[in-house]
Amino acid sequence: MQRLLTRQAPRWVGRGLSTVSLRSPVTGTIVKLPSPGDYLKAGEEAAIMESMKMEIAVEAPLTGVVLASPRHAAGDVVEEGEVLFKIREEAEPEVPIADHASLCSTPSSPSSPSSPSTASSALRSDLSALHARLDLLQDSARPKAVERRRSRGQLTARESIARLCDPGTFSEYGGLAIAAQRRTRKVEDLVQTTQADGVVTGVGKIEGSTAVIVAVDATVMAGTQGFFHHSKIDRAVEVATKQNLPVVVLPEGGGGRPNDSDMEGLMAAGLHLNTWTAYSRLAGIVPRVAVVSGYCFAGSAAIAGTSDVVIATSKASIGMGGPAMIEGGGLGVVTPDEVGPAHELYAAGAVDLVVDDDEAAMEAAKRYLSYFLRPHTGEREGGNDQELLRDVIPENRKRAYDVRELIDVLFDRESVMELRRPFGGAVTTSLARLNGRAVGVIANDPKRNGGAVDADAAEKSAKFMRLCDAFGLPLITLVDTPGFMVGPAAEKTALMRKASRLFLAGASLTVPIVSVITRKAVGLGAMAMCGGSTKVPVECLAWPSAEIGAMGTEGAVTLGFKKELAEAEEKGGKEGRQTLFDKLCTVAHKRSAATNAASLLEVDDVIDPKDTRKRLVLCLEGVPISDGGGKGGLDSW
Repeated sequence: MQRLLTRQAPRWVGRGLSTVSLRSPVTGTIVKLPSPGDYLKAGEEAAIMESMKMEIAVEAPLTGVVLASPRHAAGDVVEEGEVLFKIREEAEPEVPIADHASLCSTPSSPSSPSSPSTASSALRSDLSALHARLDLLQDSARPKAVERRRSRGQLTARESIARLCDPGTFSEYGGLAIAAQRRTRKVEDLVQTTQADGVVTGVGKIEGSTAVIVAVDATVMAGTQGFFHHSKIDRAVEVATKQNLPVVVLPEGGGGRPNDSDMEGLMAAGLHLNTWTAYSRLAGIVPRVAVVSGYCFAGSAAIAGTSDVVIATSKASIGMGGPAMIEGGGLGVVTPDEVGPAHELYAAGAVDLVVDDDEAAMEAAKRYLSYFLRPHTGEREGGNDQELLRDVIPENRKRAYDVRELIDVLFDRESVMELRRPFGGAVTTSLARLNGRAVGVIANDPKRNGGAVDADAAEKSAKFMRLCDAFGLPLITLVDTPGFMVGPAAEKTALMRKASRLFLAGASLTVPIVSVITRKAVGLGAMAMCGGSTKVPVECLAWPSAEIGAMGTEGAVTLGFKKELAEAEEKGGKEGRQTLFDKLCTVAHKRSAATNAASLLEVDDVIDPKDTRKRLVLCLEGVPISDGGGKGGLDSW
């Protein structure tokens, strides 16, 4: 408590103007009272009371002289409202300026709060201690660990957050946590070496939108997951759930930490932890993206795997078990780089996007989230020269083409973000913008299997459909497929079940789907690409190059006219068979022509390719823009 300031009034002060009783504001004990004859200025601390272990300062109500106290002294207990002492109002003493200053001033000292230089430079002891503790959280407190990380070309967790979030918007949660090892280590040591228990969590803005961030700090205990580490992630997920916020996770490290001694007797193995379940419950409710750099094993890998999308750097390795677990299981000795290299997981579909380095990964994460957090940019233009679409499809109906060129022309410039490119390559899945509006795009790639939908392509497409549906992004499908992949080898990939997922996903769509048949639309595969049939889309369009049939033309002729072709071969040899085959194919081609399908109402319209973008924009104009919030239900993940 600040020292009570009193001064003796000059004996020659004039007579008072009035007398005021100073009463106790509480029931409590008198700690300090002024002495009779002390001179007080209005607003000056005149007495101190203690009540319920709290000290209450009592200020002088006016400038004057303290009169004799009636009966109280320090240590007495008084009731609220009881008179402590009286003050007689006195005018300011008329003394020379120098003498007046000596009467009314107190000596300045380095600790005096009235000193301007002290007020601006010195901190209270509690604030000073807090800042010292917070300084330990910064990368500068771990120079050797940070240098090792930089030597591998990686950003630290805090550097990644700084690149991910808008400047000055990140608020950290649980930064003062330390490892649960107080039983075996000194707290001072834990404060110095287990900062934030190896994970940075909090809330920040990403391009103006609030998001929850969970970044494992591999410079602290190798990013292993301890008790408070898990508690912090659980809290972050809770905040995301309560406020419906997207989540960006930067999982890394070698999994669980076995030496949190404080939990001995309270936890056997941690199998009751709810971290993964709570995070998984956010599927389809808020966008969740995992960005992986370095080694990410066990529990951290499971966090990545339960995210909507996984972005990895080219040097990342991800696995459900790290080298120690592999060796412990008697499966050999491997290096971390051998466990789950990013490029292998990309090909297998476990990773959605691989980028060069951490900086590119942060940019990719921001770009991915932008489709959901800013579903419309407000722009109404941005397309390329649509005349180019007239020449995308070769006149030779058997010649493959680059469907990505078609996509780049059709949608807004530089707006296309393709996911899981090498996996299920017969189909491309991309986020894009159409006149500023975020959409999902699924397209057959005739350069892979002729565009035939195999098991991987079906699984990839179904997952993407559910992602777009969960967050309100309309779907646009560009159809050019001879159907589902067939043959004994294809069936060994569980094609029957995986192909059926496309129909299940299409049947549950709540967002509009618009289909454009660019060339081949054959059988069940084409129906699945349209969401289940050509009547599922709100508009099913076809280009003049489209061929629509239950089977491929050649296959249909071979199967349907087997007897006739055999007779033709008996009469005219192979030449006779070929002549009849060509004639029948010509008739079949006319039957499968887009204009014929449109005349029979199997498609809604046949359009000039250059009008495709305009028709898509018009079709989606009446569809409400999603607010970025999902509705849940990504049950196929």
